[in-house]
Amino acid sequence: MVQPYTSASTKARPRFSCQSTPKQAWKLAPLIAGQPLYRVGRWRGQRFGYPRPDIPPRITDALPDTPAAVMVHGPDGSVATLCLDLDTSKAAKHVVDSDAAGLGSLLAECGLRFVQDFSPSGGVHLYVPLKQRMDGATARELVEAMTLRAPSLDPGPHQNLGDGCIRVPGSPHKSGGHQVLVTPLSTAYEILRHRNPAAAVETLRRKLAPELRRRQELKERLRRAAALPNPAPAAAPLLAGTESPLRRIAQTGLFDANRYPSPSEARLAVLNHFVGSGWTLSQVEHELTGQFTGLAALYGTRTKQHRLLPKEWEKATAYVKERDPRRQGERHALINDTSPTKPTGGAPKPSNAAIHQLVNDLENVLYSVLDQRLKDRGREGHSLRLLLRALLSYMRAKNTNVLDVGCRTLAVAVGKHHATVARLLPILAANSDGILTKMEDARHKAADVYVIQLPEHFQQLARELTWRKGKIHGIRPVFRTLGDPAALAYEVIERGRHSPTTAEIIRATGISRNAIDNALADMASLGMIRRDGRQWKISATTSLTRLAIRLGVMDDVQAHISRNRKERAAWHAWLDRHLTPGAIAEDDMYDAERDEYWLPPTDDDYPLWAAA
Repeated sequence: MVQPYTSASTKARPRFSCQSTPKQAWKLAPLIAGQPLYRVGRWRGQRFGYPRPDIPPRITDALPDTPAAVMVHGPDGSVATLCLDLDTSKAAKHVVDSDAAGLGSLLAECGLRFVQDFSPSGGVHLYVPLKQRMDGATARELVEAMTLRAPSLDPGPHQNLGDGCIRVPGSPHKSGGHQVLVTPLSTAYEILRHRNPAAAVETLRRKLAPELRRRQELKERLRRAAALPNPAPAAAPLLAGTESPLRRIAQTGLFDANRYPSPSEARLAVLNHFVGSGWTLSQVEHELTGQFTGLAALYGTRTKQHRLLPKEWEKATAYVKERDPRRQGERHALINDTSPTKPTGGAPKPSNAAIHQLVNDLENVLYSVLDQRLKDRGREGHSLRLLLRALLSYMRAKNTNVLDVGCRTLAVAVGKHHATVARLLPILAANSDGILTKMEDARHKAADVYVIQLPEHFQQLARELTWRKGKIHGIRPVFRTLGDPAALAYEVIERGRHSPTTAEIIRATGISRNAIDNALADMASLGMIRRDGRQWKISATTSLTRLAIRLGVMDDVQAHISRNRKERAAWHAWLDRHLTPGAIAEDDMYDAERDEYWLPPTDDDYPLWAAA
């Protein structure tokens, strides 16, 4: 049983709604419908629906006595109006209201005018009339993309060409009352008669580029999975983007009443999840008006939220520390993918300033020498270059040049499989010209130990070159879907001493023109970069973390980390069974709600993320 948490009366008329009668509002129906027909709703046992009649009634000025829904599609499958149905069965009332405001802002930014109503159950409908009819497949694609921004949006009316329908303003409701028109009646007539031009719809498509790309990738995954002779059942959750129940609660405000008796227990479970995933209280607070609107809805009022959230966060922090003694004191790199590394040998540890200077010098050598050598190795060369960048990033973050970071941890940093990383590390060590050297083989729970140093024959070159601005990265999450060429091209633009042209990017990356052109076009369509004359520049207002969330890549990162933790726990359990008496219980190895990590924003992206 799923229990929505309602905060206020869903039948109250908004103060800004017009005073039109249901009969007056119903006269808008023919201007919204895809064809002049409607269906009558009725109960079938415990289920209410709009069955297909033998002869559907035509829309007239007479207001139906029973719930009525107009047809969204025309006889040819095209639509005259995009119908956005924000439903309280999908998310809590607060989330529905937040999604309605967010989608309204999006449509207004694109120059699209719309008509709005609300139902006695608390749902909201937005009607976007189109001057040129849109084919059903394109309309469905747009609406499904918007569901990735608004979790309460039900794409059902646009997913069925023959039966897609929606209640319009003035229509009776199954629970009593009518659909209430929010837009003033005269304004609604003006919007529906003049309608929106195709240019504004195209602007909406550009705004939804990340979501459209994400939907396409998810459908491609499902297609490939269906083509497998015997798809593994365990892989099914990953196809649609893994999403734990606690993450769903934080986004929608709906929870299982059999597991959580009240919103209080549901809130604490979500906060425990965030504490275990490394979030801070300020980060969660910033997202209560963003992707965690469901969590905000569980508090009911803003006053209650301000009063209870800090107290409940303290309880969650204490609970996680008590539940997992590994989190007390210093954390070890072998425990999880995001913990600090712990060197196991080598020379005395240099100072932090020396490590940062060494990384800066190594970056100069990487860009001027190693990149030129590795680019001739094709796709493998791209992976080797990014792997070395990930190692330098770990080196700077951990303030040490001796790393015992496991292949699974590096695999998350470069977006590859851990077996691929295990194959690439020896190749990189052999082709790094003395920069990367293996010191010790992996044994039991300990990973291979590598030392990173600046060979003497590179020291003069490193000192003659000017250090680059910014930080070095492996693969930031958004580039998992855009690809290695896009990551390397973005780095050239981001860290270059001047804004480069396309030809300069090709020379700097050593990647073919076609691949670079495609990467630049993809990034420009997502608003990551912009063209100023012949030069390419970074769009400072685009947050890579937020873009990764919109593209669904953070779900892939989440799944990758969770899979690594399970495999590592199984390996450690096997070692313990064979090396020590007794065995570890499964509950001691893995807790689904504690270990399904939802990564907080990175330090680099946080300022833009917090200001948004």
